[in-house]
Parts: sequence; C-alpha cells; structure tokens
Amino acid sequence: MRIRLTLAAGAAAATLAVVMAAPAQAAEYSSALKIKGVQYDAPGRDSNNCATGNSRSEYLTIRNYSRTATVNLKGYVVRDTTTRNRFVFTANHYLQPGDYVKLRGGHGTDSDAKNVVYRQNCNFMWNNDKDTVYLYKPSGAHADTHAYTRSRDDRDGNGYITFHG
Repeated sequence: MRIRLTLAAGAAAATLAVVMAAPAQAAEYSSALKIKGVQYDAPGRDSNNCATGNSRSEYLTIRNYSRTATVNLKGYVVRDTTTRNRFVFTANHYLQPGDYVKLRGGHGTDSDAKNVVYRQNCNFMWNNDKDTVYLYKPSGAHADTHAYTRSRDDRDGNGYITFHG
C-alpha cells in the first residue's frame, strides 16, 4: 500500500510540475504574430550600398496566424542575436487575420497595400551562416524566436527558410 501511495504522490507531483510548466511555454507562443520565414541571404553578391546593393532583397516575413484578430504592428520589435541589429515598428501597420508583412532592408516607402515595411537602413540584418530571429510584442513580451544555420536549415540553398507554414 505504501508503494502505491508513493507512486501516486510522485505521479501527482509530476503532473503538477507539467501543468505549472505549461503556462510559461504557452505564454511564450501566445502571440497571433509569428515569424513565417526569413530571406537571410539576399540573392547575388552581398552589397549594402544604398544605390546599387541588394539589402532590399533580404527580408523577414511576419504573419498574423489569428483567425479573428487584427493586429497592429506598432511597437513590435524585431532583432537578431546581437542587439545592434534591431528594428521597431514605429507606425501603425494593421495585419488582418491570415495577412503578412515583409520587413525589408534598404530604403523604400512602407505600404499596407503591398504588405511591406522598410528598415530604412541598407545594412544587412541577418548573418548568412547562422543567426537567431526574435520578435517581441510592444509590451516587451516574447512573441516568437527562431534560430537557423545555413547548413542545417536551408536544404535547397536559396537563402530562404520557412518557420511556420
């Protein structure tokens, strides 16, 4: 009888530990916005020259995976492993359910109709060999994170990796 009580108590404690751990993980991914993919290596030879370079071809796709909620990107933060490569959405940009936006390098005019926001910076944000992409809510809460390496994640070698379908 004692053995069963001990096993039952141990199982209850393990269940309690799982239940207590679950909300932290669930909260981590409770955001409707997620990183759909990243073009971490722009086609062609890398050049961050604003007039002739290809940093505009490097982009991050963020998608609203909610079925019902429209999300305003204002205040969301995107950054890589180093904090010097950071972008804050400073203007209103609304994503309807299922909609997406491409955050592109280089200079350009943001457009809701074309689903594009420019970083207004010609420097590349993502490393070509490996990096980590972070997305934070305006509150500072974690929304989504993905690490990649060229050798492990880019099977076809096109410089684009999909994270969420």
